[in-house]
Amino acid sequence: MLCGGQLYFNHHFISIIVMKKFTVLFAVAVALMLGSCQSSSQKSDATVETTDSVKTTLVAYFSASEVRATERVAKNLAKAVDADLFEIVPELAYTTEDLDWNDKQSRSTIEMKDSTARPGIANKVENMAQYNTIYVGFPIWWYTAPRIINTFLEQYDLTGKTIIPFATSGGSDMGKSGEDLKKASAPNANWILPGKVLNGNPPVDSLKVWVETLK
Repeated sequence: MLCGGQLYFNHHFISIIVMKKFTVLFAVAVALMLGSCQSSSQKSDATVETTDSVKTTLVAYFSASEVRATERVAKNLAKAVDADLFEIVPELAYTTEDLDWNDKQSRSTIEMKDSTARPGIANKVENMAQYNTIYVGFPIWWYTAPRIINTFLEQYDLTGKTIIPFATSGGSDMGKSGEDLKKASAPNANWILPGKVLNGNPPVDSLKVWVETLK
C-alpha cells in the first residue's frame, strides 16, 4: 500500500512526463505546419517563374525551296528578338516543279493567279493568344506573299496584335505584299508596313538593328 506522500510523488512524476510528451508533439506539429507553408511558398514562386518565362513574340515563317533562305533568316530573327519560332508547313509539300514560275501550269503559278486560293497547312500554333507581336516571313512570289500566308493569318483571331512582315526574294522588294495580306486576311491587326526583304542571311546583330528601327 502506498502512503499519501508516495501517491503525490507518483502523480506529480506522471504529470511531468505527460507534459513533456505534449510539448514534443506540439513542437512536431508546428514544424510540420511551417514545412507545409514553406513548400506552398516554393510552389507559388515556381509558378510565377514559369509564367514570367512565357514569350510574347512569335516568328512564323514559310520556306518552300531547297535553299531554305526564309528559314535561315527566321531562325536568326527569333534569336534577335527572343521569340518562339514556328514553321508554316503545307499539307502538301511544294516540289521543284511546283515552284517553277516559268511554267504557267505549275502549282505555284495557278495559286498565285487565284486570289482566293488557300493552300492547306499541316500544323497550327496552339497558343496564339499569348503572342502580342508576330513576325511573318515568306519568299516573294509574283511580287506578293504566297497564298499559304493568307491561310495562316485567317486561322486565328489577330485583332489588336502587331504583325511585322519580312521576306526573301530573288529580285523583288516587298512591294504591296504587306498591304495585300492586311486587306485580305488580317484587317484588324496592327501592321507595321511595308516590312523588309532580308536577303543574304543577315546575322543576329544586324537583325537587332533593323528591329530597333521599328520602335
